[in-house]
Amino acid sequence: MSDKKPNIRHALDVKPADDFAKWYQAVIAAADLAEESGVRGCMVIKPWGYGIWERIQRLMDDRIKAAGVQNTYFPIFIPLANFEREAAHVEGFAKEMAVVTHHRLIADGDGGLIPDPQAKLEEPLVVRPTSETIIGDAMARWVQSWRDLPLMLNQWSNVVRWEMRTRMFLRTSEFLWQEGHTAHATREEALSETHRALEMYRACAEEDLALPVIAGEKPENERFPGADETWSIEAMMQDGKALQAGTSHYLGTNFAEAAGIRYQDREGTQQLCHTTSWGTSTRLVGGVVMTHGDDDGLRVPPRIAPHQVVILPMLREKPEDEALLTYCEELRAGLASKTALGEPVRVLLDKTPGKASAKRWDWVRKGAPVICEVGPRDMEGGKVAMIRRDALWNLDNGKLATQFAPRDELIADIATLLAKIQSSLFDQARENRDANITRGLAKWDEVIAFYRDNGPYPGWVEVQWAKPTGAALEKVVEQLKGEKLTIRNVPSNAQPADGVCIFTGEPAVERILVARAY
Repeated sequence: MSDKKPNIRHALDVKPADDFAKWYQAVIAAADLAEESGVRGCMVIKPWGYGIWERIQRLMDDRIKAAGVQNTYFPIFIPLANFEREAAHVEGFAKEMAVVTHHRLIADGDGGLIPDPQAKLEEPLVVRPTSETIIGDAMARWVQSWRDLPLMLNQWSNVVRWEMRTRMFLRTSEFLWQEGHTAHATREEALSETHRALEMYRACAEEDLALPVIAGEKPENERFPGADETWSIEAMMQDGKALQAGTSHYLGTNFAEAAGIRYQDREGTQQLCHTTSWGTSTRLVGGVVMTHGDDDGLRVPPRIAPHQVVILPMLREKPEDEALLTYCEELRAGLASKTALGEPVRVLLDKTPGKASAKRWDWVRKGAPVICEVGPRDMEGGKVAMIRRDALWNLDNGKLATQFAPRDELIADIATLLAKIQSSLFDQARENRDANITRGLAKWDEVIAFYRDNGPYPGWVEVQWAKPTGAALEKVVEQLKGEKLTIRNVPSNAQPADGVCIFTGEPAVERILVARAY
């Protein structure tokens, strides 16, 4: 038997192993997820891409509400004075703020428009980069007594951060997100909420997006501006870089003091609230692309796929097409009557004009989990030709791994099939991550050599850490920056430290993950 691999003609012209950045852009285009908008750093999210975000939003929103958090909405414009109250916060976002200074335009005499000098705002308005300050104002009004606590709010909205280097979904000037904000009577209650939100993000990433993550605390230099503690989930992309997929912050009483969020305790004494904030965004869609995409485009985990099954009738523009469409409609109805992964199966009968083979490859590139093709012969035999997007090719012969199943059997087995695809994508991603975390490097020089000598996709390293602060930490950050590296987090499930810090030589107190990141 020959060991020669079959020559497979893939749907994309570029492979992730050859040029990951170019491949990423190719997948977004081929999967019809988004396109440039004409406004620097902003994108148009197309129906398939927005459908994936809606699924993530729906599943996340269910988790948020299950914790007793209520949805609300706050203005996109925030007075500049709000930020000036919290020095660390405004310093952290100052370079990214978009600011409105005028409320009217006038003609410039040359056919253009300019801000009316007479319409300058008395106070500039910042376009929402995050909402701690304006929500803090509301909390100060809404919280008076211990009976008003905890106050747990969330909003789904857009935010603007004026990024210098942008990449669709991963880092854009405007993006969509949710931001949770809560106020509590005690530090312990606020920390409990911080960790609950982090665990919610972990569960959503792993169970819904099939995205294996590592949860842990951020080091001092990576904290959210104004926070006492910041925690994150970190996911490894196929190129070995880290993607911060969600963050949860314990803000202490810093924002409460700035905004005046106080309550009268049971003894009648005025106390400052302890607050939290937590959020994740449309960068999760980018994470799904970079984790699950392959040489043929995107692969969407069934839990977040707008359509879990797509049915493609092979129409011939003949009278018998009506019978074929009836057969396919019965297939659609049968599948849609089933429950998979806790919800009714989402099925699309694609009757748009065009050759079935061309439509098949459109859905392959989009990553629909199950694609069914049905022709007259299939109908006559009571069967369906089906391909799984997670196992597209027969690697023995280089052909599509098409399976032929009786229609009723496919309907009966669809729940099991979709669960298998969900698990398969998660297992593949977890194996890739675990195989690319290196441990045992004991010196900074070894870390430098590792990243310089292991090609473009070296992965992460876990090293021992003495938790330096102040000037010592700043020196470490500069060392890392010189190699384009960052500390990701202190893994919650890491082994105890048992050596010395690779940066300071001091006894280590914990282990950290170091990586290149998006």
